[in-house]
Amino acid sequence: MARCVTLFTGQWADLPLEVLAEKAAGWGYEGLELGCWGDHMDVAKAATDKEYCAKQLGILKKHNLKLFAISNHLAGQLVCDLNDDSRTDGFAPADCAGDAEKKRAWAVEAMKNSARAAKNLGISIVNGFTGSSIWHLLYSFPPVTSEMIEAGFANFAKMWNPILDVFDECGVKFALEVHPTEIAFDIVTAGRALEAVGNRKTFGFNYDPSHLGYQGVDYVKFIRTFSDRIFHVHMKDAWWGHGDGTVGVFGGHTEFADPRRYWDFRSLGHGDIKFEDIIVALNDIGYNEPLSVEWEDSRMDREHGAKESMEFVKAINFKPSKVAFDAVFDK
Repeated sequence: MARCVTLFTGQWADLPLEVLAEKAAGWGYEGLELGCWGDHMDVAKAATDKEYCAKQLGILKKHNLKLFAISNHLAGQLVCDLNDDSRTDGFAPADCAGDAEKKRAWAVEAMKNSARAAKNLGISIVNGFTGSSIWHLLYSFPPVTSEMIEAGFANFAKMWNPILDVFDECGVKFALEVHPTEIAFDIVTAGRALEAVGNRKTFGFNYDPSHLGYQGVDYVKFIRTFSDRIFHVHMKDAWWGHGDGTVGVFGGHTEFADPRRYWDFRSLGHGDIKFEDIIVALNDIGYNEPLSVEWEDSRMDREHGAKESMEFVKAINFKPSKVAFDAVFDK
């Protein structure tokens, strides 16, 4: 059976789940990956209220949609971000605004509840971010010491191991979306993150090539490097090298879709990611979980893009061969 094609609801949180589920089914999706904001999934409720879980699952079932994963990126981001940042005040309840430690305490409990919610929903994957206390040290001037970086990975392990203990208890895995501003944003840092938590089996990755390609990271090599840690896959495109030469990979403080930008997110099939290479690699490692469309493209109507992206993924979602093509030659 081909992998199911699902839609990540994070960028659609302005729509009630009932409305989005009907639309997604009409576009041909087979499931949804529920973002934990808007009315799509409240992990605090889902962690303790099985009737609430049944209600949300019932909305999906009504439209013949399945659930394989939930995603709590916003809460996860707050766990390791050390400096207070007003940009994230909206990620947590209003009474946490302006208080970094209060936001973090809420976020830690929210991520633990994400594992409990997943268990009650009958799924085994939670996707999300981790935040990072050392992202601001990315460019090594003023000079950054190796001890500073080690301290950042140690802080990540200190904050996340107790959360991952709850994931272990619930039989659920956490899949970090490797991404700039997270503790892991390329192959090397992903490896260091795994080492920091003792390579515990609960921790792996939500693979998304769109955050790797424009950096110059080999996004197919990532699959092969972490073949046993690819817990979930986002299908998301990006292009790079399409600007006017005035803005580099750091973005130049420009907005998405600014024609000067070096890189941008694009609807599937309209960027530079080689998805056939990705499907081959996923087949090689035996990945049989969903391919989840995360739709982002400031240049395109999102409903047009969501439908077109579903069709793109279904067309390229080929299964590996069960026979050698030249096996008949010696018969």
